[in-house]
Amino acid sequence: MNTPFIFIFFFILFLSYTEATKCGSKGLNIKSPFTLSPYHNNDPNFNLYCQNTNTTMIHFPLYGNLVVKSISYNTRKLNLIDPKSCVHEVFLNLNLSLTPFRYYYVVRNYTYLNCSVPINGNSIPCLSGYGHHVYTVKPSVKVPDSCREIKTVEIPFGYSSYLSDNSFGLGLTWELPKRDDEDGDDGFEEERTWVHLTTKKVPMIAGLVLLAAVGMAMKMKILYTKKISVSNEDMENQFSEDLLAQQHNIPQALV
Repeated sequence: MNTPFIFIFFFILFLSYTEATKCGSKGLNIKSPFTLSPYHNNDPNFNLYCQNTNTTMIHFPLYGNLVVKSISYNTRKLNLIDPKSCVHEVFLNLNLSLTPFRYYYVVRNYTYLNCSVPINGNSIPCLSGYGHHVYTVKPSVKVPDSCREIKTVEIPFGYSSYLSDNSFGLGLTWELPKRDDEDGDDGFEEERTWVHLTTKKVPMIAGLVLLAAVGMAMKMKILYTKKISVSNEDMENQFSEDLLAQQHNIPQALV
């Protein structure tokens, strides 16, 4: 019985359960509370999925998919990229109220206006086109006659031509599930608690399996050693008996 080989085998098995999963060799490390699925679903919680091998994505119901640029588990920050390169379309349509996420940065109210003619300020290129120009203004601004209000939303910042990066401002943070001993009537928290408790139990179960396997291997090694020891002792006893028999027969041969 090769005990070191068994130990290495179960140690590798243990690591396969505990180390972070990722999308391909160059993907982000995915750890709790996030989970990784082969495809997206309508779960607005912590489910991520892979696209084009190395790209990590997250799906938001009623909006769509965003690219996960990075995850900081220490600061609970999820940095996203809009694949359509239109951050303000995300701001305008993304509804975080039914998810565990909220904007990482301080938010303020901004109103989106759709104007038939240009007004003062810079229109949002990715939302504007021929005959319509979309702007973000403070709610206190009087709406011109040539414009109509689209929606007022809480977002990190209004449009600026200096902030054209399709990832700037798409930083989210998240709330962790409540423990069973915490008070609260938030059904969302209760709904996802068992999922993450199950996820956290996987390393513990793998560790118990590893310890059991090592204990079994050591027990088998001890039994195997005892068996060899008993066998050697029997051989020594047989040799002693044969030697005594030979010494007993020597005088009879001389008679």
